[in-house]
Amino acid sequence: MKHTISVLVENKFGVLARVAGLFSARGYNIASLAVSETLDPTISYMTIVVEAQDEKILEQISKQLNKLIDVITVTDFTKKAHLDRELLLLKVGYSQKEKQKLESLLSKCVGKIVQAKDDTAIIEAVGDQAQIRQLLEGLNELGIKELVRTGRLAITY
Repeated sequence: MKHTISVLVENKFGVLARVAGLFSARGYNIASLAVSETLDPTISYMTIVVEAQDEKILEQISKQLNKLIDVITVTDFTKKAHLDRELLLLKVGYSQKEKQKLESLLSKCVGKIVQAKDDTAIIEAVGDQAQIRQLLEGLNELGIKELVRTGRLAITY
């Protein structure tokens, strides 16, 4: 099962490498990682999605993260009310005859066309996992040419 963890860290060089190294050394794969500054430029916010089969593994990850000197707080969203989103940009095949189908799909989902040229449309989408999955399934029919994703971001209510 995938779990989302947020980690507030001091915004210093090497912190990301130490956090990633902690996961690597214990054989845990990071499914997604998003990092950015907070309102305080000396602090960064990491959102990490990790595959963990049980609570003991997740607890171990949290304890190990808390031992790192540059870590301020660790939050496991598994049992907390939270909102999560992912951003993606993608290019799809595009023609005038498919325009109606594409716009219909995007109106039902979470995307919008941000640029359309010749035979390619660039789409921006923000949504939860189910919304993103539904959009990608629909866009597969048109032919996805390129896809980039941010990874999951999360915040508690």
